[in-house]
Formats: sequence, C-alpha cells, structure tokens
Amino acid sequence: MAKFISWNIDSLNAALTSTSARAVMSQDVLRKIAAYDADIIAIQETKLPAEGPSATHVELLKSYFTGYHFEWVSSVPPAKKGYAGTMILYKEGLKAEKIVPKLGAPDTMDDEGRLIALEFDNFYFVNVYTPNSGDGLKRLKERQLWDSLYADYLSSLDQKKAVIACGDFNVAHKEIDLANPASNHFSAGFTDEEREGFTNLLAKGFTDSFRFIHGDVKDIYSWWGQRIKTSKINNSGWRIDYFIVSDRIKDKIQKSEMIDSGPRQDHTPILLEIEL
Repeated sequence: MAKFISWNIDSLNAALTSTSARAVMSQDVLRKIAAYDADIIAIQETKLPAEGPSATHVELLKSYFTGYHFEWVSSVPPAKKGYAGTMILYKEGLKAEKIVPKLGAPDTMDDEGRLIALEFDNFYFVNVYTPNSGDGLKRLKERQLWDSLYADYLSSLDQKKAVIACGDFNVAHKEIDLANPASNHFSAGFTDEEREGFTNLLAKGFTDSFRFIHGDVKDIYSWWGQRIKTSKINNSGWRIDYFIVSDRIKDKIQKSEMIDSGPRQDHTPILLEIEL
C-alpha cells in the first residue's frame, strides 16, 4: 500500500522558523503529517527564495521528516520573489527522477515554481499549485490557458504510465464542493470557466479520488478562508485540494480523505492510500 499526503502550507519558511501562534499550529500539523509515515509528501506554496531552502530550512525539515529525500522548485525572476513554490519529499530507498515541466503558460506562471513531478518505475507523481484567478478575476484568462496546458501535460504523461497528481487546484469543482455556492459563481475558484477546466482535465482520463471513494458526500472541505475568523468553526469551506489518478488505477484507491489540521484555518492536508 502506497501512502501519499499533499498540503498547501502557506509558507514553509514561516512554518519552520517562526514562533507566531499560526506557525506553532503549522508545526503541529507537520508533526501530524510525519506520524502518517507517508511514502511521498507534496507541499505547495513554500514561498522559499529562488535558490531554495537554506541549510537551516533543511535541518528543520529533516527534524520532522527523517529518512526522506526532497526536491523543490521556487519562484524565479521575472516572477515575484518568495512567491508560490512547490516541494516533494519522498522516502529514501525510492528511486525517482525529478522533472520540472514548462507548460508554455502565460505571464510569469512557468517561473513561479508551481509544478514539479517525479518519475518512478511504474507511475508519475505530480505536485501542482494552480494559479489563482485573483481579485476581480484579473488573471482568469491566463488561468484558463494554464488549466488547458496542464491537462494536456498530464494526458501526455498518462500515455506512458499511470499518473497520480495532487495539490491545490484552486477550484471547487461542483456545488457540493463549497459551503455557499449560490453567492460564489463569480468568485475566483468557482467560476464556470475554472470548473469547466477541471471537468476537461478529468475527461482526459482522470478520476477525482475523493469523489470516487465518498460519492456525493457534502460538508467536507479542504480550505477555510483566513479573512473570516469563524469560517472553520462554521465549516464555511471549499474543497480545492485534490488527489487525482489515472482512470486505469482508480480501482486501486483504498482511501482519500482530509487530515484534521485542528484550529488552523487555510488549507488542511489531504491523504491518498492506493495499491500500486
């Protein structure tokens, strides 16, 4: 049984080095993730420098995750500094080849460290931090192109071997994937265009593992906005973090669920267990 975890950490640097109340909550989540002893852990929104994790970051990361290799990609010029970024940790003993794809995406999206993959003997593992369409949907057109290019990329991998893709996809696919759909049809993450982009991705031969296991269950989310202090208490959330898998291995999925992050708002980690 292979075990995978994905989490948008909203600054690995802050989680590892800060002593703020929020950082302490993040550290609790890191310890919780470590206890699962997963084979692969994907992290999004690392917000590390262009040159990647410092020696201090590495030392602190290894204090949580002993016995793991890790690969990363950060935002580099002309993209913003300390922005986005992704990382994958995988157990020592596993053999993997790092891939940093360039989609040909618009604006600086290809330079923001949003996409990293590992090739294993019998599958690809892909970690994505999908661009947000932004306030006023100012980046929606660019986001639509990203979605199309990303779907084509996963499809190209799927031609060679099975794919497991995870991360913060920044879209609630269906009305049951957020608490208040009626008032959010023109909000970033729930526009018709973004939802259609995710539908198009699945149509290329992929399965949303959570829905495969749980069907149309409601009120289970992976993200609660930080701007509203009661969003998590009231479970006014969105499901925007996913593990998707090639259709041909969907019957091997054993578990797909959220990991409780306690009182910490923002994203909660997600878990996939699958027979590989």
